[in-house]
Amino acid sequence: MILVYIEEREGKVKKYSLEALSEAKRRADELKTDTCAVLLGHDIEGLAAELFPYGASKVYILDNPLLGRYSPSGFTVALASLIEETAPHAVFFAASSLGRDLAPRLAGRLGVGLASDCIKIEVEADKIQVVRPIFAGKILATLSFRSSPVMATLRPNIFPLMESTQGSGEVVRKDVVAGEDDIKDQVGEILKEEGAELDVTEAEIIVSGGRGMKEPESFELLKELASVLPHAAVGASRSAVDSGWIDHQHQVGQTGKTVSPNLYFAFGISGAIQHVAGMSSSKVIIAVNKDPEAPIFKVADFGIVGDLFLVVPHLKNELEKALSD
Repeated sequence: MILVYIEEREGKVKKYSLEALSEAKRRADELKTDTCAVLLGHDIEGLAAELFPYGASKVYILDNPLLGRYSPSGFTVALASLIEETAPHAVFFAASSLGRDLAPRLAGRLGVGLASDCIKIEVEADKIQVVRPIFAGKILATLSFRSSPVMATLRPNIFPLMESTQGSGEVVRKDVVAGEDDIKDQVGEILKEEGAELDVTEAEIIVSGGRGMKEPESFELLKELASVLPHAAVGASRSAVDSGWIDHQHQVGQTGKTVSPNLYFAFGISGAIQHVAGMSSSKVIIAVNKDPEAPIFKVADFGIVGDLFLVVPHLKNELEKALSD
């Protein structure tokens, strides 16, 4: 069995968890085993039906009012108990902020290895191997596992969704082995940026700005452009964030968030290796920079040498015309 942790927020299943579930189904079919999902929280049973079309044959429901909000310690205890009972061959998480926090804690409790931010899962001789970038994305490492279960976090927007004809499956309700003494920490509140709806890790299109934006007010240009595009979010380089022009949650790069959108716009971003490490897996990269020697052009699929303050408004107008047709 391959077990997939399903992340939900505000009663909605996160897309990157469905991607992890889809990939688990593909690899489980190769191993001739089952694909199972686990939902953990409170009042979550109604979400189980959404998981069957993406490959889950069984959904475990771990429902407890104490775990209505994310608790690193409580979630670790509850999941460790389920894993010890069911003995899955592998456990997958999305490499989201929560997945990056929870998976290492769980691996440490179980005493097993963990491969993080994987971009490919393979089955060789009935064993799972993973591919992940190392050294700021300069090298792709193929890893095998000595411990069991195999544990890995999967980078969002890399693994395609797979909808099957399967419309139903088994729902298994389990008692949560976690009491008040196990809840040593808990998320008290999630503060959203005003007007922000989509995180950069979930966006299909990212419109990013760097030092070339010159001032915080210039990011309004990028927000306007992103508003024209479907499933788009605004990103930024570290220099723009460090300058206080935009919040850290928008930062893309080695010290920010790793993203893999279908389309990545880089406006006024020089292309330092720290930034490229966080966005080089984007399917298409378009760069706009005054400097024809800017390193960003080495990774870009399309480049424009020019003034972004002239390019962005023109691009926005042309996109509005094209999308309205």
